[in-house]
Amino acid sequence: MAGVEIRDFSTPEEVRRPEGATVEVVKVGEGEVGRFTFQPGWRWSTCIKPVVGTDSCQVEHVGYVVSGSLHIQHDDGSTGDIIPGTVYRIAPGAPRSPIAWWTNASSFCSSMVMSTSLSGQRLA
Repeated sequence: MAGVEIRDFSTPEEVRRPEGATVEVVKVGEGEVGRFTFQPGWRWSTCIKPVVGTDSCQVEHVGYVVSGSLHIQHDDGSTGDIIPGTVYRIAPGAPRSPIAWWTNASSFCSSMVMSTSLSGQRLA
């Protein structure tokens, strides 16, 4: 493996399209980075829950918001809005968590590390 590896999302290795979303995956080194784009109206409970068949997302998400905003409500009682420039971590959920939904008029775009190899395996 080369000492310097540079990739971009113009040629992702994989593209997943669960309802209301596009997930582009780029492999770099031993890991993956995903660009997650959620369309207006996207909600975890209606767009992802039926596909994965669980009451909550079972993987950790660590990422950076590029555009749009998303509200997160976790079963432990913590909540937050992630907006452009925000770096975030969302822990795997207990039943019913995390719950997330889009909150503004534009699409939401985030780059995530760590979770992409797991989160999309059962998505579209």
